[in-house]
Amino acid sequence: MSVPVPVSLPRAAVAGLLVVGLLGASGCSWFRKGDKLYAQSAESRPLEVPPDLDLPRSDGAMGVPSGSVTASGQASAAPMAPAAAAGTAATPASSTIGFTTPGSRDEVFNKVGDALAKVGGVNVASRAQLLGAFDVNYEGSNFLVRVSAADAGAYVSAVDPRGLPATGEPPAKLIAALKAAIGGN
Repeated sequence: MSVPVPVSLPRAAVAGLLVVGLLGASGCSWFRKGDKLYAQSAESRPLEVPPDLDLPRSDGAMGVPSGSVTASGQASAAPMAPAAAAGTAATPASSTIGFTTPGSRDEVFNKVGDALAKVGGVNVASRAQLLGAFDVNYEGSNFLVRVSAADAGAYVSAVDPRGLPATGEPPAKLIAALKAAIGGN
């Protein structure tokens, strides 16, 4: 027969507190006061938007540019217009390197291609007739020769890789050679 081992009262109290503590820490719902938002379904919980996403950024939206707008500033923006890139009628800017010649855009594009083949030192990397552009390297300078439709025919111009009017001596020399070969204003 086995003899029961007497358990002291302080040991039983410590064991009981230990069991209650473990149950409370383990997440037993009896010992929680209740997290109402967590218990709700996703559809019924309020939407929380992070503080930086509740309104669009507007700093700088109403900024007024300093200085004044000049005719040259307006003219330099003209060649970048989507209408000119798409091949619709556009008025060429006087400050860009280019010329106007009679004929349709496709006819002039073919003439420019033939003229580029005859100019010494020109390397045509690619040509895109739909865009009306030749990617050329001339005298160490890379730029585009663009042909776009204009009111009086087609406008042939030099454009840098960023889409801005090309500057420098090589684009000016090449456009002058094309103008001499094709003819234009």
